[in-house]
Amino acid sequence: MTITSTACVSAVRNRQAFVLLGSVQTTLIYTLSAIAVPLPEIGREFDLARADLILLSAAYGLSFAGLVLFGGRLADRFGGRRSLTAGLLLFAASSAVAPLAQGIGVLLAARFVQGAGAAVVAPAAMAVLRTVFPTPGAYGRAMATWGGLSVLGATAGNLLSGVIASLLSWRWALAVPLLVAVAALVLAPRLLPGTTPNRDRSLDLRGAVLATAGITLASYGFVVTDGRPWLSAPVLVPLLAGAALTAGFRYAERRIRDPLLPPGFLRDRRRALGLAATALSACGTGMTFVVLSLHLQQDRDWSQLATSAAFLPFAVALIASGRAAAPLIRRYGAGSVTASGLATAAAGLVLLAVTGFDVHIPYVYGLLPGLVLLPAGAAASFAGAAVLATEGVPPEQGGLAGGVLNTAMEVGPTVLFAVLLTVGGDATSLAATAVALIAVAVLNHRLTTQSHRRAT
Repeated sequence: MTITSTACVSAVRNRQAFVLLGSVQTTLIYTLSAIAVPLPEIGREFDLARADLILLSAAYGLSFAGLVLFGGRLADRFGGRRSLTAGLLLFAASSAVAPLAQGIGVLLAARFVQGAGAAVVAPAAMAVLRTVFPTPGAYGRAMATWGGLSVLGATAGNLLSGVIASLLSWRWALAVPLLVAVAALVLAPRLLPGTTPNRDRSLDLRGAVLATAGITLASYGFVVTDGRPWLSAPVLVPLLAGAALTAGFRYAERRIRDPLLPPGFLRDRRRALGLAATALSACGTGMTFVVLSLHLQQDRDWSQLATSAAFLPFAVALIASGRAAAPLIRRYGAGSVTASGLATAAAGLVLLAVTGFDVHIPYVYGLLPGLVLLPAGAAASFAGAAVLATEGVPPEQGGLAGGVLNTAMEVGPTVLFAVLLTVGGDATSLAATAVALIAVAVLNHRLTTQSHRRAT
């Protein structure tokens, strides 16, 4: 076999591995948004109040965000493919229970366990991706595409879940993750490279417990503010407990040889801004899906199928922007693309806040412009931010980088979403998110300009 043919075979296997890992990542985010459109139907079936619907929507993200740092450490300790397989088994088992739930308690528990499985799978997938593309250039190009997969998964969740729920039932929409997980378990040994466990890495169980409990409790406290006063015990107790545990985590991490999250990991300003851009972009898109799905069905009396169709232009703009993002990053740099994407997404949110909730303004004028600008900007910002958040990370910290990036991705639509909805109404929350996006875009632009000046 010639060198050229060997290289071609290797390139094909790398593409196949990327498609498998990308499909898994997209499905993890699909699962997050799969109940957004069917939420009103689920609420009627189980007789749920709005606060219960918000909690159900957030349950998956609560465990995902709380456990994903530890999931990253598992990937670095035991190897990416082993952790991926273990996480997929847990994800598949809970995905089999969710469609069969006969009460809100079982559905909430299944969603929470799904999130736990996803917290192991997501960083493991990124650790394997680092093995598939070991050189910095190839890995950077892969991450530019990877960054757009999350918002693609969220969009697929809204489109497919509405169509499936209309034609069959919302339960069938929740069965999709099971099919993908089973397929991935079958294909992973054939397509993904094996990884060697790093037995020199400790698991830092104390840090994992503190981080998981702190993030989960604080996130829960923010989520339940939708139906309870800020100073009530159900809100105040988890918030204070979460804050105390998070402070304990930071204290403990400074006194351990191999910490769960090395203190210097987030000191890189480009990485910090990339993570902030990821969290805010995820918040903006996730919030838009939930509040507009409820608005269209409850205020405009649209069907689930019509609600899903309303997001079709969103998907088209998203895919087009996602395909253009990688070449733009190579030409202009990740910082510039991230800043431009954030500004464009902010413009879309402002338009939706101003005209999207007025039932007297037709869809074409009131919703469509914002539903095109928001995904176009979000796809670009996700792609650029993924590069900013992971560049310069050594291979042995691939799982850690995946854990941190996915934490930002889940904290956005889980915590920030809940906080903003309690501070103001739907339109106010979208506008506030737009302001935050602009602030991060300005900081990104300044940092990029400073970096260019130093380089010249």
